[in-house]
Amino acid sequence: MQAHESIAVSHDFLAEADIAPAGQITTMATDDIEAVEAIWRRLQAGGIESPGQNFDFVRHWVEDRGIKRRDQCYVVGMIDHEPVALLPLHRKRVNGIAVFTWFPGAHVGCYAPVSNYARLAAVGAPARQALWKAMFGCLAGADLVYLRSIPIEVGGHDGLFDELGMTLAVETLYRSQYSSWEECDRLQRSKSRRKHDRQQGDRLAAMGAIGFDEIRNGGDTNPAIETMFRQRSARFKAMGIRDTFVLDRLIGFYQEMAGADSGVDVRLHVLRLDGEIVAVRYNIVHNDRMFCLISSMSADPAIQNGSPGKQCLLRVMQTVFDDGIRIFDMGSGFTDEKRHWCNVQMKLRQHYIGLTPRGARIVRGHQTFQKARAAIKSNSQLKAAVRGLRQVFGKLGGGRQMAPESSE
Repeated sequence: MQAHESIAVSHDFLAEADIAPAGQITTMATDDIEAVEAIWRRLQAGGIESPGQNFDFVRHWVEDRGIKRRDQCYVVGMIDHEPVALLPLHRKRVNGIAVFTWFPGAHVGCYAPVSNYARLAAVGAPARQALWKAMFGCLAGADLVYLRSIPIEVGGHDGLFDELGMTLAVETLYRSQYSSWEECDRLQRSKSRRKHDRQQGDRLAAMGAIGFDEIRNGGDTNPAIETMFRQRSARFKAMGIRDTFVLDRLIGFYQEMAGADSGVDVRLHVLRLDGEIVAVRYNIVHNDRMFCLISSMSADPAIQNGSPGKQCLLRVMQTVFDDGIRIFDMGSGFTDEKRHWCNVQMKLRQHYIGLTPRGARIVRGHQTFQKARAAIKSNSQLKAAVRGLRQVFGKLGGGRQMAPESSE
């Protein structure tokens, strides 16, 4: 991709596809995120599937990571000059290979092109295929495009991104979708589940006074965020997993996001015991959707006996749906809390586009790796063996550990 100061259509970076029944397809590309801000905000206003589609989230990420302009690429696809899709791409080198991919990586549960979903659905598969082909025709300077974790269903439409390169389904996204707490409680909690929750709550209450509150942008967020990351670090250490938040210096990013003027709607759910924070959930809200990015709880065994993490989540579920949240996204990867609360499961796919012959070969190799990785994650014995190897290699490397399972 060539660098452009503006996205005003010019012949320097205009790509045209065949005229489809949907209309004329054109594209434009730029390395200036501010140049696509108006288009991006207009598209995201219709709804997003992930914080990774939020303009302010990505803008803060680019600034915090110090990503150079030459490694940023924003491609807009238009039908009859109306923007219908935007791809925010980061050109990076992975093991010496130049790749276009999403900006925040595994820090967000899923991704998708920022799109007018209804328009994409209306134009049909041939027009969508021509649109993606034209958009990727703008890219240069890398061997492939790797778009991880795109839901098969987006915006109420199934298969909108089927034509977006080669695909491989490897993960599942878990969501809670209810009209009220009463509906959630009725559908998700059995009599035995309610009894179990009460027993855990009683054990926690026996240790001291329980307090629960929601802290929004500009509030006293830093103590809660600092405690959350200390709790996460203790958890990572116990599991022998690389502490990506500390080692990659990401704590400041999440603190900045919770600032009064970040543009991102951050909501921290905090559970306290005698005034001390024992569990935290870091969420981002867009329209009527809430996305949980990070959760933590106290590492104290005595406090864990009262299940502070589960008690915190119970109070979240009891409040958010009656406060206007329709969908609560808990991310990918199976856990007990998702089994208890999530009534929607969505398959996620990795999407690959080879831009060069070398890139096409790399795509095939990476798909093989992803299949093996998925097999390991679904087998408890293999998963335990890999975790043991991580710990061994971490000790041999003087404390340096292998990447966590959620890394790319």
